[in-house]
Amino acid sequence: MSKASKHTSETPATHWLRQQKIPFGEFPYDYVDHGGAREAARQLNVPLHQVAKTLIMEDEHGQGLVVLMHGDCEVSTKNLARQTGAKKISPCTPENAQRNSGYQVGGTSPFGTRKRMPIWVESTLLDYDQVYLNGGRRGYLISVASGVLTGALAAKPVQVALDREHD
Repeated sequence: MSKASKHTSETPATHWLRQQKIPFGEFPYDYVDHGGAREAARQLNVPLHQVAKTLIMEDEHGQGLVVLMHGDCEVSTKNLARQTGAKKISPCTPENAQRNSGYQVGGTSPFGTRKRMPIWVESTLLDYDQVYLNGGRRGYLISVASGVLTGALAAKPVQVALDREHD
């Protein structure tokens, strides 16, 4: 693991990764309100399409689920519901997202969440050797091998991306 240029402290995500003996890189950056994956990718000089947003959603029964999506794409909740067998899926409120994940919105990681939730990953994220995801705190990305998502996290691939740049 590389030593980060800024001080980083343990998060539930990094604790989980270390417990699982999964190597990861650390990439602190200056958090900007509403900057999201685009701002992180810009500051870290990594492709936005290789940065995964961690989105907490819920089905028609209020059951939480995690979706990992390219930083430059949106999720088709209609296609996600169809592919996961739900009747309806919608984004959680920030309060429910934090309650389900244990993370502050803008710092949500799929690793070490408070509640165990099913995880879905946009299949084309798996085309990269490494992906960048939130490390459990605002202004902090980590990189992992994409195989970790379907392996250790047991994320199931879906095809639900809507390209924000062209829609």
